[in-house]
Amino acid sequence: MKKADIFEFYRRLAERNPAPETELEYVNAYTLLVAVVLSAQATDVGVNKATRALFREVQTPEAMVALGEEGLKEHIKTIGLFNSKAKNVIALSQMLIAEHGSEVPRDRAALERLPGVGRKTANVVLNVAFGEETIAVDTHIFRVANRTGLAPGKDVVKVEEKLEKVTPKPFRSHAHHWLILHGRYICKARRPECWRCFEADLCAYRPKTPPPGGSIPTQDGRASIA
Repeated sequence: MKKADIFEFYRRLAERNPAPETELEYVNAYTLLVAVVLSAQATDVGVNKATRALFREVQTPEAMVALGEEGLKEHIKTIGLFNSKAKNVIALSQMLIAEHGSEVPRDRAALERLPGVGRKTANVVLNVAFGEETIAVDTHIFRVANRTGLAPGKDVVKVEEKLEKVTPKPFRSHAHHWLILHGRYICKARRPECWRCFEADLCAYRPKTPPPGGSIPTQDGRASIA
């Protein structure tokens, strides 16, 4: 994708959603960290259902440690891999208490040292909790970056590096959320909804998926009835 097209790609995203937010529910930086750890290989909807009652009871590392691994499991047993996730959340809570004064560190290396926290989770926390201009490449962003030609790459690190390089400064703070939401609701994994995509004319994906019901895409990407 050409430089001018990349700017226009983001401009359209910004026009439609000026202030995007994470769909994970959280109370503070600590509960955000826990929610992101729990969201690995799980949906935000599923995590939110499990954490609503949990976060009413637990909002600090101390409260989580007091709840204990078994108590945490009771809250999150509907989430995939809940046994290992519970173990990691208790361990990272203990580490936050012992090494960081119970605060979530604003440092990528320190975050990645926490149990259950990888590069993607660290980037989400840095972006959402601290306003850092990071882009956490999940499956949605990886797909959108490659499919559209925005920032093609064979692995998540390469895609992240390219996105960091090509994303214009005015859009860097929200790029993470715009790309995730675009992949979640329009540029879907099994069948992208090209007929209603407002980025279709900029996108390298071929062939464009046809619309259902006999409708045809107009120049601005909206559908009209044939």
